[in-house]
Amino acid sequence: MSINSIKKEYIKQNQDLFGKEIYLESLKAVSSKKKVKISESWYNVLENIFEGKSWLNLSNTIRKLYKKKTIYPSPNNIFNAYDLTPFDDVRVVIIGQDPYHGESQAHGLSFSVENNNIPPSLKNIFKELEQDLGINNFNSGNLTSWAEQGVLLINSVLTVEKNKANSHQGLGWEDFTQSVISKLSENKKDIVYLLWGKHAQSYKEFIDCDNNLVLTAPHPSPLSAHNGFFGCKHFSKTNDFLQKNGKKPIIWKL
Repeated sequence: MSINSIKKEYIKQNQDLFGKEIYLESLKAVSSKKKVKISESWYNVLENIFEGKSWLNLSNTIRKLYKKKTIYPSPNNIFNAYDLTPFDDVRVVIIGQDPYHGESQAHGLSFSVENNNIPPSLKNIFKELEQDLGINNFNSGNLTSWAEQGVLLINSVLTVEKNKANSHQGLGWEDFTQSVISKLSENKKDIVYLLWGKHAQSYKEFIDCDNNLVLTAPHPSPLSAHNGFFGCKHFSKTNDFLQKNGKKPIIWKL
């Protein structure tokens, strides 16, 4: 591959990652108001975050890592959860830790995979769903249909290096996710937050528990699912709460 081809591919990757204008040129050259390639509804809510120094540092770091290493998910899928579930449509929030680090797995939705090779934690999620509501989802690991119904499937860390779990922890994504949860809690109520595992539960302090439903359980990992995730009935409890508050239940069947 020629140097020009590599340069073009790098520029395209940056455009997918942060939008055409963001940080590819000096800020003086920015002509468009929107600086990050994320859905309009979320951009409007998080604009002050994207204008801050912390985001500038994070975006610069992530851009360099995409240039040097194999990073998942693909740049155009980093904000997939936010694009599929607009801010105004959020009814349920499920928080994962970081993306799957294997090839053809991560696509920007927590616990979800693009292919049908279902990871162990997702298998346990499906086992609990089957025990709770009698729904069999074992033929697909793609949770896009959940996201399109208002289930915000986010990871606290949005990127990861190939074959290196947790490799992007501490780069700044956690602060971004904290801001997301805080904005939701400040501006919306009657949301169901499913916090599975201690990592997800660390975000509970940013949620208004009086005006939302917060359900906690151990992580669905094979190491902890038998300690209380199985039998938690979070899927039926979620739909019961939504219907009680005049909202449509989630169709959990894929």
